[in-house]
Amino acid sequence: MPFGYASPEQIMRDKADYARKGIARGRSVVVLQYVDGLLFVAPNPSRALHKISEIYDRIGFAAVGRYNEFEELRRGGIRYADINGFTYDRTDVTGRGLANLYASNLGRIFTESIKSLEVEVVIAEVGDTPEGDAIYRLTFDGSVFDEHGFAAMGGQAEAVVSRLKERYRESMSLADALEVALSALTEPGGERPPVGQLEVAVLDRHREHRKFLRLTGARLERLIAQTSTPPSAPPTAPPSDTPPPTGPEGPVDDGSSPL
Repeated sequence: MPFGYASPEQIMRDKADYARKGIARGRSVVVLQYVDGLLFVAPNPSRALHKISEIYDRIGFAAVGRYNEFEELRRGGIRYADINGFTYDRTDVTGRGLANLYASNLGRIFTESIKSLEVEVVIAEVGDTPEGDAIYRLTFDGSVFDEHGFAAMGGQAEAVVSRLKERYRESMSLADALEVALSALTEPGGERPPVGQLEVAVLDRHREHRKFLRLTGARLERLIAQTSTPPSAPPTAPPSDTPPPTGPEGPVDDGSSPL
């Protein structure tokens, strides 16, 4: 029985479509610059599986897609950073070097394997000044994009990027940057994920040695309390003779989306 034939171009298109569909099923991740460093924000209902992690002293990692696939990439990046930092010097480990490593591996897998990885990755490095910050976004086929100011991936990434462009500005405070990120991740008229289902971290240039810090619990709640009123809030208070509307506080999570 003869086997069917597919051109190399068709095979590549099929693999790319397969990867894009898998990535789009995950929830979006936002990385953006603020006055003191870089902020990572991702809705994540899982308490055990992280989409945002530390790679090295000044370098953070964020990913969407299949957890087992991007976790292997993260661990490989840590091994690369540790070996090079120990063999040469810690300052020789850079975000650009890691981005080139990931681009090479992702491109090779996409070209040589039957199935491409269903992942998209951001490597972010904080500098001593805002001008030294770097954000590299890598796609499943090994393409690298040097982003400026912010990056978004996964889910409805195009819509998230559009909302980021409307709200983002340079030299924002951490609270303002978090407000912008949450607004971008929330569909118009939708509800934001509760604090317990948010994964938030920063690369703070003013911290000693290791710059990565997770924001959780009471610290994250205080930070969200400092954010400005969401755009969907009513512009005026109800009349004094009308009791204020009541209802359950906090957004509702669908709990079904992959990472």
